[in-house]
Amino acid sequence: MRVLDAFSETYDKSPEGIWYAPGRVNLIGEHTDYNDGLVLPFAVPWGVTLAASPREDTTIRLRSLQTGTQTVTTLEDAHGWARYPTGVFWALRRDGLPVRGADIVIDGDIPEGAGLSSSAALEVATAVALNDLYALALDPLDLARICQLAENDFAGAPCGIMDQATAALAREGHALLLDCRSLASRQIPFDLAAHGLELLIINTNVRHAVADGQYARRRQECENAAKRLGVPALRDVTDLAAALNRLDGEERKRTQHVVTENHRVEALIGLLRAGAVTEIGALLNASHLSLRDQFEVSCPELDVAVESALRGGARGARMTGGGFGGSAIALVATERADSVRTSVAAAYAERGWRAPTFLTATPAGGARRLDTHGQ
Repeated sequence: MRVLDAFSETYDKSPEGIWYAPGRVNLIGEHTDYNDGLVLPFAVPWGVTLAASPREDTTIRLRSLQTGTQTVTTLEDAHGWARYPTGVFWALRRDGLPVRGADIVIDGDIPEGAGLSSSAALEVATAVALNDLYALALDPLDLARICQLAENDFAGAPCGIMDQATAALAREGHALLLDCRSLASRQIPFDLAAHGLELLIINTNVRHAVADGQYARRRQECENAAKRLGVPALRDVTDLAAALNRLDGEERKRTQHVVTENHRVEALIGLLRAGAVTEIGALLNASHLSLRDQFEVSCPELDVAVESALRGGARGARMTGGGFGGSAIALVATERADSVRTSVAAAYAERGWRAPTFLTATPAGGARRLDTHGQ
């Protein structure tokens, strides 16, 4: 196992253990999490593996096999990718928990820049390791909260809790219905293969610079709209038409997306419960149009991925993740998967764009301790 060998080579000792946390893809419920709304993600079969041992001092020694870099850090001088694992130490200590330092080696196979939440996977893998190493006895939802705090207040990214909760709570063969206000969750069976379907991830392999600061701006616009409407969050808007009459500009558009996206999550759950899995594609299409036109977080590469996937025979498609690049998802009948890939690849080639890459996503399990063989 690569991470085990690298740990022994780096620190001249064996690790105390090996831990794993997955990335995620969001089926529907985009930009609703920080509006106290509903989301329906699932864990993907790619993630972050981490070997670690505790230290007697508070030094944090980190090596990343992906970046090829190694660092010794403290809470005061963490930078770059090291902010994500170091932030977990900071958040645990802030809560008064007895966490010292650690020696850590990190490995992973989440495609870079695909919007599959490698940062949350790294945070949650660190959290489950420290939970075991220091016998903290925190449950998975506690760990997700700790990791969100680390990303918000230490790494400086104002994300909701969806990514961390998915990495911590996911169950194989299920999507996670998460209420981002109460943090109540329910595992929803999601077996596409039983219906002759698969979910194709289309990685655009682009990330636009315009994304810098845009996530925080969208969040602020939502908060401003909620304040203007006199509700705690856009989740609480019950009469959309009346709300839209009181708003204008960006706040009006953001509100329309968030409220209708929550409705789409509920509608999709209803279809899954009814066994009408083949019918969910229309909701994916509607979600993309709303993200493109109302929330304004799409980009030409995502739009072309969605449009050409539909032309190739996909039952539904939408961008997934924060936007401005990253990935789209397409619901496809298994026998049409090659046609969809060909259609998207041809559309990119016609425009002279970098070729997209494709992955098939199946719901995987959440964070856990592994044995030394990676099981």
